[in-house]
Amino acid sequence: MINEQKINILLVDDDDVSAESVVRSLRKNAVDFPITLARDGMEALEILRETHPHLSIEKPYLVLLDLNMPRMNGFEFLHEVRGDKTLHSSVIFVLTTSDAESDRMRAYEENIAGYMVKSVVGPQFSKLASLLESYRSTISLPN
Repeated sequence: MINEQKINILLVDDDDVSAESVVRSLRKNAVDFPITLARDGMEALEILRETHPHLSIEKPYLVLLDLNMPRMNGFEFLHEVRGDKTLHSSVIFVLTTSDAESDRMRAYEENIAGYMVKSVVGPQFSKLASLLESYRSTISLPN
């Protein structure tokens, strides 16, 4: 039996063009994940902690996290989430422009599920859409 679990996505990226490309790619590739957008780590934390005035996300969810953002960058966000007893088990994939080994190592030290470089995930993020669909059909996330 194929797992048709609904997975919500929190996309944390301050680059409107990049965020829109990810959303379009998922829609184009028939991936029907509800997507919530956050412009930086602070807004993402507000959404996850249910303190944002307008945005929310339901469980199960996974986070697609850019590293280079204003106010609170991806590393600061990871540190906050992993230190929060309610959020520490959140499934987080890094989706960034940085291909630096030091960034990759630092992110994996915060127990991310995967590290993806935007330029490698295919034209219009097609590989990302395939990965998320495969992930949904094989992985069971906690509610």
